[in-house]
Parts: sequence; structure tokens; C-alpha cells
Amino acid sequence: MHNKFRILTALLAISVFAHGQDSSKTRVLEVYGFAMTDAGYNFNQINPNWFDALRVTKLPTYKNQYAPDGNVFFSVRQSRLGVRGWTQTPIGELKVVFEFDMFGVGGDEGQTTMRPRAFYGELGRFLVGQANTPFMDGDVFPNTLEYWGPTGMVFFRNIQIRYAILQGANELFVALERPGASADQGAFSDRIELDSVKGQFQVPDFSAHFKKSGDWGHVQLAGMLRSIKWKDIHTTGGYDLSGSTVGWGLHLSAVLNLGSMDVLRTSVIYGAGVENYMNDAPVDVGVTTNPGNAQKPLGGKALPVTGIVAFLDHNWTKSLSTSIGYSYTHIDNTDFGSTNAYKNGHYAIVNLLASPFKNVMFGGELQYGRRENFSDGFSSDAVKLQFSFKYNFSEVFYKKKD
Repeated sequence: MHNKFRILTALLAISVFAHGQDSSKTRVLEVYGFAMTDAGYNFNQINPNWFDALRVTKLPTYKNQYAPDGNVFFSVRQSRLGVRGWTQTPIGELKVVFEFDMFGVGGDEGQTTMRPRAFYGELGRFLVGQANTPFMDGDVFPNTLEYWGPTGMVFFRNIQIRYAILQGANELFVALERPGASADQGAFSDRIELDSVKGQFQVPDFSAHFKKSGDWGHVQLAGMLRSIKWKDIHTTGGYDLSGSTVGWGLHLSAVLNLGSMDVLRTSVIYGAGVENYMNDAPVDVGVTTNPGNAQKPLGGKALPVTGIVAFLDHNWTKSLSTSIGYSYTHIDNTDFGSTNAYKNGHYAIVNLLASPFKNVMFGGELQYGRRENFSDGFSSDAVKLQFSFKYNFSEVFYKKKD
């Protein structure tokens, strides 16, 4: 926790520094966020650390793994606080962002604790820091209450150095990204089915996207290319499980305005070894065998992944809306993978949301998830009912030339 507050202090210092530059121009600081309370009922079982989200990968892998069925839940972990600062410099406008919510992951999994979401500076065509990977399309995320989001969506905020070749209606971004990271903030060795190995990162991940926008919405095509290496840390046994593979992915997404009351949000992704960039997917590398090779009896393969998202946001009135849709993930496991490995994930939601006046929203949502194992025939379902209450705030502070 102390490290997280040091990060916050550092960002505020950066923002103050930015305000101190070129005092002849307008300087702006915005503090924003929302307080959000979720309450509901889990009709089935889910990993108790994820009681207030619907993550299909966290559903049981065998009968009664997280028994008993039926639990009420309350949570404030979606609540968010952010700071944005803008100031003019001799080479353009500098923007600095720090934003966090309270949804613990990694070592803080299951806790209500500060989790950095965005932490970056942007100057001209360059962005440096933690922000949405160019491989994703954040606008595909539907207007739902459930926190984690569609299982088949590319969704990851990664540390990166990004350059905008084109900006505006036609957008072309390229980036070098931190390799081996994931939204769960765990060790990369956990994303390789081979035992006793650790990830080796000699080159950054490379991502890019092209986005075309208009009054009708937008279409985006994105790509990912990455080197995945692992080293065997065993010093005995007479064999070496070290190896490497290439991860890649193509991601096509669209947000389409269907008249004045409806928005379609959809995407499809296919690739291999890019599971850690997915919103909710398991390991990147699966186990293969090398018959007759005593020194390297096992190897690794980048697992192919397919993800689909299709949601419709409909406005009944200016203050009443519904989001309904479905998402799917499929993993092509290797023949020698675990029998209870994750194979298929299904995710579906329908809700009714009300915004009776500015900065206030509340509503109810019915959620469904299903996990199917690789080869042992087991599957698990989850049905959840969630009610949420959200209160937004934003305050802008600015100073112009005296």
C-alpha cells in the first residue's frame, strides 16, 4: 500500500511540475471519479475472491469447488478516483493522468484496495506510461454494471511507449509494450503450463492499430506480435524445458450508431499466445511432447484463442437505457494439457439503467456465465443478479495568463 501511495505522490508531483511550466498559457487540473456500490446475489459458485464480478475463468473447475451455492454480496470496489492535468509547453500540450479504482488483484486479490488503472504522460504524438494497449478498443466495452466485462474482449492497460502516426478521424498508433504482463498482475510463469520455468523477456511486445471514425461510429483493426521465452530453473534431472514461441493476434472491432437510440459494440479476435491481453482468458503457452528426446521431453506451444463480443446499448428515453449482449472465448488446448483446463467461456448480460438527473445512475442487471473444461466433461454455470448505485463527480481548476 505504501508503494501505491508513493506512486500517487509522484504523479501529483509531475502534475504540479507541469503546472509550473510556461505560466503564460492556460493550465488545467481536473479531479474526477465516482462512488459506486454494488449489491446482489450469486445463485451459484464462483471463486470467493471474485464475488462481485463475473469472471468465467474463476468459475469452478470441478463440482462444489467453491461451495455452497447462493450468497449475497456487497461491494464498493468499482469506485474510482482520477486526476488529469494539462499545460502548454514549447512543443505542445502536455497531459498527465493518474487514475485508480479499489479492485484488488495480484497480491491484493479479493481485497478492497487501491489499483492503478491509468498512469501516463502524453505530449504531442508520444504517450509514455500505463494506458490502454493499442491492441484493444475500449469503446467496445458495453454499458453494463458488471465490473470485469465480456470474456471474449481484448482489454488490457499496459505500460508502453506509444507513437501516433495519424491522429483524428483516421488514427494510426504503434507501441512497444511491457512483455509478460497481465491484468491479474501475477507471475508470467503462471501463464505457462510447464512446471519449473520462468519467463525471459528480451524484447518488448509490439502492437498497432488503425481506426477510422465518422458520424456513423468507427471501425478498428489492430495487431499484436510478441516473443515468448521461458527458462528452466531446474538444476537436476538431466533435462531442460527451456524454449520459446511467437505470440500474435489480429483484432477487428466496430462501434456503430444504429440511429439515434442504439449503439452496436462488437469485436472478434483471433491469435495465439495473446491470452494475457484478453479480458478473461487463461495461460498463453500449453504443453507439448517431444517423443524420443530425453533431454527435452516437453515443449511449449502458443495456444490459439478466439474471442467474440456483441452488445447492443439501447436508450428507451434520455434517462432510461438497456444493454444486452453476449461474449464468447475459445482456447485450442494442446493434447497434453490438463484435463480441467479452460476451453470455452460464455458471458451474457441484460440490464435496465436509470439516470434520473446528472451525475446519478442506478439499475439492475441479470448476468450469466458458463465455463467448459478441456476434456474431462465438466462445466459450471453462474447466474447473478446485481443492483448498483453510482454517483459521479468532476471538478476542474484552471489558471489563465495574468
